[in-house]
Parts: sequence; C-alpha cells; structure tokens
Amino acid sequence: MASAQKIVDELKKWNISHAIGLPDNGTAQIFKRLHEDPEVDVITVSREGEAFAIASGLYVGGKRPVIIIQNTGFLESGDAVRGTVFNMEVPVVSLIGYRGHQTMQPDAPRIDTAATFLEPTLKAWGLPYNTIETDDDIPYISDAFKKAQETSMPTAVLLVGIST
Repeated sequence: MASAQKIVDELKKWNISHAIGLPDNGTAQIFKRLHEDPEVDVITVSREGEAFAIASGLYVGGKRPVIIIQNTGFLESGDAVRGTVFNMEVPVVSLIGYRGHQTMQPDAPRIDTAATFLEPTLKAWGLPYNTIETDDDIPYISDAFKKAQETSMPTAVLLVGIST
C-alpha cells in the first residue's frame, strides 16, 4: 500500500492550489490530510463529472488543481472529461482510486467490472497513466504532472491501495 501522507507530500511538490473530488473509502485519508493543509483548498462534488469542469475553470483562472476520484466516478465522467479537459487541453492530473483491483487477481471469487473497464477506457481515450501500489511508486505522481505540462493534456495516476 502507499502512504496517504506521502501522496499528499508529492502533490504539494507541485504547488497544487485545489483538490477536487468525491472522497471514497480508498481516498478518505488523502482528503483528510488535504483538508488539514491551509495551502490547499478542497472542493467536494456531488458527481465526479463536476470535478473536471471545476478543475478546468480553476486552471483557466491560473490555479493548479488536482482531481481525486474513484474509478466508478471516472467512468461516469466520460462526457465531462471529453468536453472539458480534453477539448480545452487542460493539463490536470487525476488520482483515480482503483476499486476492485484485487478482484482481477487469478482465482478471485468475482471480478468487479469497475476495475475491468478502467484501464481499457483510459487507453481508448489516450489518457496516459501509471499505477501506484506502494510508496516506491509515488514518484509516478510527479511523472504525471510533468507529462501533463509537456502535452497540455490530462493525465492519470491509479491508486491501488492507500494506508493511513
């Protein structure tokens, strides 16, 4: 698992101004730490698609937002992703909780389709991503910010497990 505090520390290296999203069980510890940080404004949404529109507006206004959502919410956000961050070429990084990742292991009793569809969807949309499973993977967050800046397009980091 990856440490929530180390993830927040990596985000702060990029001077994020806002964290926008909908907390879930996997990202709750990240949101908790961001709420405690006076330098980051946390905006919670009622639907994940709203996060992409809000992040786009903040970016146009000169801010540096990050989106934090679960894979189910990302899948629900397709038109918002297409209509805002892709069409507007907003270099926003999305941290996406990978709900159901463990169900894709061999001999798992069931498969969570939210996990099954996540990576094929990211690939179909041409959205570059990496996956964080341990603290050793946390530099992928900086890689995502660099890629977003280089391309002026969105990127993603998939979060498999977060520890306190």
